[in-house]
Formats: sequence, structure tokens, C-alpha cells
Amino acid sequence: MRPFLLLAVFFVGFSLPPVAHTAPASASDRKLARAYDRGQSEFFIRFTATVKASLPTDYDGIPHQKFIVELKTGQTLLIAHNIDLSSPIKRLRVGERIIIHGEYIWNDEGGLIHRTHDDTGGTLPDGWIRYKGKRYR
Repeated sequence: MRPFLLLAVFFVGFSLPPVAHTAPASASDRKLARAYDRGQSEFFIRFTATVKASLPTDYDGIPHQKFIVELKTGQTLLIAHNIDLSSPIKRLRVGERIIIHGEYIWNDEGGLIHRTHDDTGGTLPDGWIRYKGKRYR
């Protein structure tokens, strides 16, 4: 048998493992990581994340829909979505991507995002959440 034919037969059943194509962290992910490292708070930011957990709605005081998201950096954030000023996100599912615009507040667990609704006082930026093509504000 010719050498090139032997080589061809050898490689027919051989395949390389798939290469993982993970996108690098976005600029907003990096900004949130820096803010967490430095203990910075109270700035508005827009970012995309993955829903990691859906928590029970908090009805103590102003009702908030709560859930945890994870950034590409591995940082997790608690989202506190005011459902007195905005409608709740319907059928929120773990593993789904979500886009959020709100105010970051530092805490030792990664931080939290709130003000994901229109600013009723007209002095701060409007926040919102986009999930499955629908905008919640």
C-alpha cells in the first residue's frame, strides 16, 4: 500500500476534539468586575448575563422579583426588579440570556442591580430588562 493511502486510512476515523469557542468578557463585564474589586457602587450599566437562579418574590415592603445572573467573568449579581413600578418577567428560566440596564450596588457577594424600571422622579436614567424579545420597564 502506498504511504499516502495508509495515512489517509489512518485519519478517516480520527477527529480532533471540538474547540470551545467562548466569547471573551464584555466591556460591561470587566467594568462590573473592577467595581466589585474596588467596592464601587451607584452607577448605571447595561449588560448581558445568564439567569442562574430564580428566587421567591420579595413582598417585604415594595415587592421585588429577585433572581441571580452570572456574567462571563463568573461574577454573580442579584437582580432586584421592582414589580410595583414594572411588570414581572414572565416565565423566567435558568440558563437563558437576559439583557439588563440598572444601577449597580456593591456587596460582598458580587453586587446587586436595582432600578430596572422607569425613573418616576425624572432625575436618574430609566432602567429596563429585555428577556425573550420583551422589554420590562
